[in-house]
Amino acid sequence: MEQGHYDNLMEELSTQAPDLNRNFTRIDRDLFNETVERVTPYIQKKVTFWRKPIEPGLHVAITLCFLATGDSYKSLQYSFRAAHNTISHIVPETCWAIVAAFGDKELQVPQTPEAWQEVTLGFEERWNFPHVIGAIDGKHIRLRNPPKGGTHYFNYKKFYSMVLLAVADASYKFLYVDVGAIGSESDGGVFAETRLAEMLLQEEANLPQPEALPGQPNGFPVAYFLVGNDAFPLRNHLMKPYPKRELSKEERIYNYRLSRARRTVENAFGILANRF
Repeated sequence: MEQGHYDNLMEELSTQAPDLNRNFTRIDRDLFNETVERVTPYIQKKVTFWRKPIEPGLHVAITLCFLATGDSYKSLQYSFRAAHNTISHIVPETCWAIVAAFGDKELQVPQTPEAWQEVTLGFEERWNFPHVIGAIDGKHIRLRNPPKGGTHYFNYKKFYSMVLLAVADASYKFLYVDVGAIGSESDGGVFAETRLAEMLLQEEANLPQPEALPGQPNGFPVAYFLVGNDAFPLRNHLMKPYPKRELSKEERIYNYRLSRARRTVENAFGILANRF
């Protein structure tokens, strides 16, 4: 392991070519070190008489390279001088550790009306669409059909997948994610089974109270809502485009502005896929 990328290439890149080091791991050195520090309590193994455990930094480096390149475990074993069967345990363990260490801080649904208002203000200022608390969409993550998976994971795009459902704010930041649904299920069906959908339906999400739209002080009170595409059902808390073809001018403007606001989650997926 001492002759692998972690002890040699990464050390050299971090001091001589920081940009290349960021391209190699997809994060800069400071964030890499912070990640190692925060996940260590979850993955640190005890030193025993029989073996010296693999250090947490190597766990993180292997996992990031696997996520960034998609290389097989057998390919990574030559780069990091770790057996492929060992890497097969390192990657999922480290992924769960990263979620445990960063999840509550970096990915959190707003808890108060004031916090939701900040999200809404972003959509109003950047995309000219008021009362939006997030853009929602699903992304199909390609995978091999699991044993006895049948057609459960076969999606409408004609490949096997798992669905990543996410809500993003106006600045492409994820507010909520749900991953693990089978690829054959629709985005609307996946959302209906999430905790967020339940909170919105039961009015437990602490959204701001319905009020008139900006510029209409005496107008009808409008609830705050997510924006999605045609795959989602129309609800008080979820708006979608007009589906018909012959639209009025007002309806075309509405569809255009909703599309601009909704694309933030698609852009967030694109940014994520471009890095990992």
